[in-house]
Amino acid sequence: MSCTARFECPHCRTPLTPWDSPELTSWAGARQYVCFNDDCPYYVRGWAWMQEHFNVRASYRHRFDPATGETGPLPVWSPGALKDRIVERAERSGAPGSPRAEGARRGAGVPADQDEEESAHA
Repeated sequence: MSCTARFECPHCRTPLTPWDSPELTSWAGARQYVCFNDDCPYYVRGWAWMQEHFNVRASYRHRFDPATGETGPLPVWSPGALKDRIVERAERSGAPGSPRAEGARRGAGVPADQDEEESAHA
């Protein structure tokens, strides 16, 4: 699956955001696509639904697993919950300095401080 693939929330038509699942989950794919639109009607009405049915302060966001095609709710306990696992645009593209690019460099045996040394002498 291309990291530039675009998926859309069926509830608000906002593009879904790439999101890395926590380790040790039961989802097939490590990369999920999630609607992080705080105005999405699915997310907004989820707060009342969860309170009414389970007496908990929580909601859910629309989630799509491209590995299986499965969609479903991603439970959240606050507006900012799980946003720390959003895959940033630079990381998706492999831009220099991004975790993805740095991981590739380290995989190639280039120490992190070697670049800094080389650029200081340039």
